[in-house]
Amino acid sequence: MDLALFDFDGTITYDETFPGFVRATVGRRLALGQVLMAPYGIGYKLGLMSGATVRRRIVAFGYRGRSEQAVREAGARYVREVVAQRLRPEALQRIAWHRERGDRVVVVTASLDLFVAPWCEDQGLELISSHLEAERGVLTGRYLGADCCGEEKPRRVRERIDLSAYGTVYAYGDTVEDLALLTLAQRKYYRWQEVA
Repeated sequence: MDLALFDFDGTITYDETFPGFVRATVGRRLALGQVLMAPYGIGYKLGLMSGATVRRRIVAFGYRGRSEQAVREAGARYVREVVAQRLRPEALQRIAWHRERGDRVVVVTASLDLFVAPWCEDQGLELISSHLEAERGVLTGRYLGADCCGEEKPRRVRERIDLSAYGTVYAYGDTVEDLALLTLAQRKYYRWQEVA
C-alpha cells in the first residue's frame, strides 16, 4: 500500500474554495467584511501577505460569535451546491486510481473542516485540515491550533501517519504553501506535473 497526499483548493478543485465558503456562510457581515478585508486580499495578491494571515483575519471577522452547527450546515450545502461543480476531473481520476490500487488517500488542506470534511466523508477520504475553535457551540473567531498550511502540513502528516509504513508516498499541490508537503513524497506533483 502506498500513501497519497492531496491538497484541496486548486489541486482537487479548479480554484480557491475558501472565499466562496466565506461568502456562503458569513451572512449579514459580508458587505462590511468585503470593505474591511479588501486591503488583506490585495496584499495577498501582491505577495505582501501570506494566505495564513489573510485567512486568520477573515475568520476573526466573519465567524466570531456564530453558531458552529449553523456554519457546518451551511458548509455542507456549499459543498453540494458549489464545490461539486468545481472539481477537477484529473484529480478525481487520480484519487480513483489510488483507491483502486488500495492506497491510503489523505486530503491535507489549509481550508476549514467546516466544509471540506463533508466532501471527504462522501468520498471516503481522510482529512487533515484547519479547524476553528468553538466554546459551547459558538465559534470564537480563532483557529484551533495552527492554520494547516506551509510547514504545518508536513508536521501534521508526520504527527498522524508513519511514513515509513508505505512503499511510496505521492503528494499533489499547486501553490508555494504546498511545497513543504511535497518534500514528504518520492513522487511529487505540482500543478499536475511531476517534479523532481
